[in-house]
Amino acid sequence: MAASKPYLLSDDLIDRLEDRELFCAAAYIDGERIGEDVRGEIVVTDPATGLFLGSVPGLDAAASRRAVDAAQAAFPIWASMLPQERSAILRKWFELIMAAQEDLAQIMTAEQGKPISESRGEIAYAASFVEFYAEEAKRPNIESVTSHLPNAEVEIWREPCGVAALITPWNFPAAMLTRKAAAALAAGCTCVAHPSGETPFSATALAVLAERAGMPRGVFNIVTGRAAEIVTAWTADPRVRVISFTGSTEIGRLLIRQSADTVKRVIMELGGLAPFIVFADADLDQAVEEAVKAKFATSGQDCLGANRFFIERPVYAEFCKRLAQATAALSVGPGIEDRDIGPLMNEKAVAKQHQHVADALAKGAKCVVGGKGHAAGPLFFEPTVLVDVSADALIMHEETFGPVAAIAPFDDEEAVVAIANDTEYGLIAYLHTNDPRRIYRASRALQYGMVAINRTKVTGAPIPFGGMKQSGVGREGARLGMEAFTEVKYVCRDWR
Repeated sequence: MAASKPYLLSDDLIDRLEDRELFCAAAYIDGERIGEDVRGEIVVTDPATGLFLGSVPGLDAAASRRAVDAAQAAFPIWASMLPQERSAILRKWFELIMAAQEDLAQIMTAEQGKPISESRGEIAYAASFVEFYAEEAKRPNIESVTSHLPNAEVEIWREPCGVAALITPWNFPAAMLTRKAAAALAAGCTCVAHPSGETPFSATALAVLAERAGMPRGVFNIVTGRAAEIVTAWTADPRVRVISFTGSTEIGRLLIRQSADTVKRVIMELGGLAPFIVFADADLDQAVEEAVKAKFATSGQDCLGANRFFIERPVYAEFCKRLAQATAALSVGPGIEDRDIGPLMNEKAVAKQHQHVADALAKGAKCVVGGKGHAAGPLFFEPTVLVDVSADALIMHEETFGPVAAIAPFDDEEAVVAIANDTEYGLIAYLHTNDPRRIYRASRALQYGMVAINRTKVTGAPIPFGGMKQSGVGREGARLGMEAFTEVKYVCRDWR
């Protein structure tokens, strides 16, 4: 990787790193760092302190197209490599990520704000996708089909689509990149990736490690800048055959529209409004413990985060009491101190918490814990529990993306399932009950791509992650995640 003059970086963070080169303030195109003589810059601050962390180049549409040039030129070489050769590079990338876990976690907490233990966990999670797809890359991709024609042999091939554009969010800046990139690379695609301008350093660090792993130039490109310029150039470019995006449903709709003229394949992991349903026969201690995980991980900034809590009336009061106690015990502070709740990403996120709390209270809810900003800093918000929340409150219809739990009682299984389904979203639903028949009925009836029963953690590299309705298109992870970056080719040949 040819070095160029880097943009300014935080000495405080650099001093904490064992491998200082991982804190990289440059984009990465065609095997070269792009960090000088570019138009504009993206300034990144530490959300816990508001202090300057670093800046990366604000590249333009021309640079975006140059990244596609590189990926397009590299595609025939990468796609024609033996599967085990691609696998070996991915395996080395996995090993380098895990060896650098602590440095990568320090970078992530500095730019994203999440508690350092969560950042360490995300790096391991990110690496798991690279490890998984390193193995999947070696799997045969030819299926033999019994011929329906005389004197003919029939085969179905899976071939890489071509250049894949990957657009990743700020809440999981490492894992969302590797989940997409490892699958695409294993399939034989080349990649151009745009990380969020609020958390670019996790992506540029991964590019450093990919280059060290032996990734050929042009195969994996990171383009920093403003999404409106970078991504719009990709949606309009016919050479980009796949757009994979994680983010809001609103932006997902826009990208689908923009990609229509060039008839791209789209993989969309969009918003969620997860219901957390607790029946009276559930283990209440377990339900409360899992509710804390489902609501407050990543300070509530998670598309899988529980947004609406529906509790069967016989245990409603007790559940509210226990969740309030557990929430009040959560610590708040900078992620580097490894508190339970770190800062939110930006002022807009904090404003939404205030809006949702005020609206719920105006419509009859009661705040039993939290409900306001925290003294730790302007981007901190107290972990909050609202009870008796009205069905018409904003928080029951909009993704809060913060540490505010909204709770309401219910009396009937069929009715609560109908309420849970009454949304444009359908990513994940949480269900707590010990009735096996109800588990089956409700799991079938809930219109969600994923259903978690009596637990919160369900994700991982081997499972197909994705939602129904306007929570997404396609699946990431599992073998389906790699197949999403392939085209199916039917070959029929005469054997006479």
